[in-house]
Amino acid sequence: MNTLEVGDLVPDFSALDENGNTVKLSDYRGKKLIVFFYPKASTPGCTMQGCNLRDNYASLKKEGFELLGVSADSQKRQTNFKTKYKFPFPLLADEDHTVIDTFGVWGPKKFMGRTYDGIHRTTFVLDENGVITKVIDKVKTKDHAAQLLE
Repeated sequence: MNTLEVGDLVPDFSALDENGNTVKLSDYRGKKLIVFFYPKASTPGCTMQGCNLRDNYASLKKEGFELLGVSADSQKRQTNFKTKYKFPFPLLADEDHTVIDTFGVWGPKKFMGRTYDGIHRTTFVLDENGVITKVIDKVKTKDHAAQLLE
C-alpha cells in the first residue's frame, strides 16, 4: 500500500458518482476538498461517518470545504446510500479502484482473526491546488467532522 501523504500533489483522477456523472479532481481546482474513503456503503461505521459529515456539512462548507465520498460500491448501492441518508455531497462508485489506487488506500486488513484486502478508512484534505494538507487514518466515525475542523 503506497498511501499519499501530506505535501503530495494528488494526480488528477476521474470516476463516476452515484448518478453516473463523471467527477474529476480538476473540477475542484481552486477549492479546498475533503476526500473520504469508506469500506462499504450502508454498513454501521460508514453510515455513522457519512451522517456525521452530513450533520456538520454547513460548518465544513463555511470553512470552504467541498466533500467527496469514495468506496468500491456500485453506482446503485451509492445511490441508495445517498438517498436513504440524504447526503448533500457526491459519492463516487469506484468499482475499478481508480481513485482508491491513486490515494493508495487499498490493502490488507484484519477483522476477527482473518486477513483480507479492502479499503482502509482514510480521509485526505486537499488545498486549492490539489496538495494534501492533512491525512486522517484513525477516523472517528461518530465525530469525524470535529477531526476535520480542528
